[in-house]
Amino acid sequence: MFGLSVRWSLTSAPAGALEKLRAYVEDESFTRFANLPGLRFKTWRAREGEWFEGTYVFVSAEARQEFQNEFTAAADQAPATLAVGVAPVIEPFEVVAVVRGPAGFRSAPRFEQ
Repeated sequence: MFGLSVRWSLTSAPAGALEKLRAYVEDESFTRFANLPGLRFKTWRAREGEWFEGTYVFVSAEARQEFQNEFTAAADQAPATLAVGVAPVIEPFEVVAVVRGPAGFRSAPRFEQ
């Protein structure tokens, strides 16, 4: 599997930036990526005051590269870039394996209400 990490620093972000990013994920991003061809899954991760990240896993190197090219070309206008005021660091990676534990898999609790 073929992954991509897109990470924005929150160290100089304006107050409330992470809450804006959470709302963006809920209101727009979640649905957009639920329908992205070639995407196996995406996670959104954050550490308050440190970073906000999208982690993507694609079915093929070609699908990852196509998304990476499109994203990189528009990264300066991405909602997260505009919210935090800095461009992201974009890193492709290999996914060696994924395991689903006995507790199963859930979206964020906010999406399950």
